[in-house]
Amino acid sequence: GYMTIAAPIALGGAQNYGSAFLPASYQGTRIDAPPGTVAVAKKNRKNDTGMNQGIGNIHNAHLSPEAQRSQLDLVQSMNRDLLASAGANSEVEGIIESYELAFRMQTEIPKVMDMSKESAATLSAYGVGQGESDNFARQCIMARRFAEAGVRFIEVCHQGWDHHSGLKSRIASSCAAVDQPIAALLADLKQRDLLKDTLVIWGGEFGRTPGNGSADGRGHNAKGYSMWLAGAGIKPGISYGATDDHGGAAVENQTHVHDLHAIILNQLGLDHEKLTYRYAGRDFRLTDVYGSVPKAILA
Repeated sequence: GYMTIAAPIALGGAQNYGSAFLPASYQGTRIDAPPGTVAVAKKNRKNDTGMNQGIGNIHNAHLSPEAQRSQLDLVQSMNRDLLASAGANSEVEGIIESYELAFRMQTEIPKVMDMSKESAATLSAYGVGQGESDNFARQCIMARRFAEAGVRFIEVCHQGWDHHSGLKSRIASSCAAVDQPIAALLADLKQRDLLKDTLVIWGGEFGRTPGNGSADGRGHNAKGYSMWLAGAGIKPGISYGATDDHGGAAVENQTHVHDLHAIILNQLGLDHEKLTYRYAGRDFRLTDVYGSVPKAILA
């Protein structure tokens, strides 16, 4: 499955975790800011910062689980009859998958989202209840819990890095919100022997210009910026590539987004040159006709 926690809505909306031309069953399932207990997960209430917590409609107030299962079986049988008579339809197939996922989520997801059994030491290590880091700390703990439960792809999100103004104060606040939680997540995954099989990818869609933009800020920069990867066979403690002296553009071991995708697929055991999906008469690759895996970053 694919879970995305607190995904941005204002910019891109559901396209941020949609499946584009892939079958609808591959799109992400969005949940809001993680709650602390099963009860909160089922209530889907707002927390003290005004953010939603939990998942809406996770509890059926009208039907027992048994009756709901019977109802769903009837609906699914009609969906399958439609597929049999009308032929393959990815949207109908996606609906079938999403209905089944929603039913399973009603019982399983609140348990996974219940952080009440996490130790005080764990909560403190991540930064839960510690001001700016609280929300992202909860996301990172939830990501670990989803990974333990068998979810294959988990996305955590932190907005607010578009510092066109007020850089000196805003960058400090943004860093304070994420530094402790992400460090704790890596340590936690390693301690639980999960890091060797889990690829952690950290980054955004672009970097920032080295010079002043306006009002103590920075502009967008796609010519040179950093991302980091950890776990799953990535060599630890190295820096690959370099920018010019001003940090404006990559000049050494330039790594394109196609290369990043090739690295990700390689560490997941997939050959980026062979993994294709046929759409509109063409076999599409994630890396198009480009991409290579820099061996220097592999353990």
